[in-house]
Amino acid sequence: MKFLTIPPPDSLKPFVRCFWVLEHDFGEGEDKYVYRSVADSCVEMVFHYKGQFNELIETAQPRNWLSGMHFQTDRYTRFEARESFGIFGVYIYPFAVPWLFNVPSGKTSNELLDLDCFFGFDGRELEERMMIAPDNEARVLVLSNFLEKRLLKGKLQDKTISAAIKHVIHSKQANTVAGLADAFNLSVRQFDRKFKEYAGFSPKTYLRLVRLNNAIKGHKTDKSLTQIAYECGYYDQSHFIHDVKAFTGYHPGFYFSGKAEGTEYLYV
Repeated sequence: MKFLTIPPPDSLKPFVRCFWVLEHDFGEGEDKYVYRSVADSCVEMVFHYKGQFNELIETAQPRNWLSGMHFQTDRYTRFEARESFGIFGVYIYPFAVPWLFNVPSGKTSNELLDLDCFFGFDGRELEERMMIAPDNEARVLVLSNFLEKRLLKGKLQDKTISAAIKHVIHSKQANTVAGLADAFNLSVRQFDRKFKEYAGFSPKTYLRLVRLNNAIKGHKTDKSLTQIAYECGYYDQSHFIHDVKAFTGYHPGFYFSGKAEGTEYLYV
């Protein structure tokens, strides 16, 4: 399993966290790989440039995906590949959604749409260019150009809330809604309304999502689950267990064991 991240160009750094690549060549006797996309506070554009993934849906037939938009979500999703694969993605801050895609972030939460459905002709053209690109360096260039052109068509509407969302994602502090509202000079009611508009979830839910993401990153260390939970702001085990189960579908003991499906890249 190969997982790597690529920094965005300076023009996109205010809106894009990184580009990423996940590749895997099937070995002898390997017949499938299940990728579990956990709940996430950011948005991803994803391109399956090698192999094919099917979204596993319990109540319907699996859906095939070549490219798509995975918006901020408080749910986990499962995908299955039955051949060697290569995936290229870009990780986007949710407050950039209205600017880049001309749709409110609050209306995209938990949506998973193919590019054809979301962009129409522009989506089909972008998908084709990403699929025929010779390597990941070329894919970075193609996707960067696409996003940069879209940035020219709009503007960031609320820099205060954008800064607040970035602070929540990167501060690694035990933030509270009241504390954040005060820090950004808004009433709790104003902060809650504006935050949800640009992050896609209420501040309370978003803080839980970011706290989980920090716990996942924290497990790269040699700390115990109890230490990681406490340092990420979980003051009792029950809340930690509840959030991990809700956002990943697993008990933390199993999810962080390295045996859960589709988690190998988390430890790179």
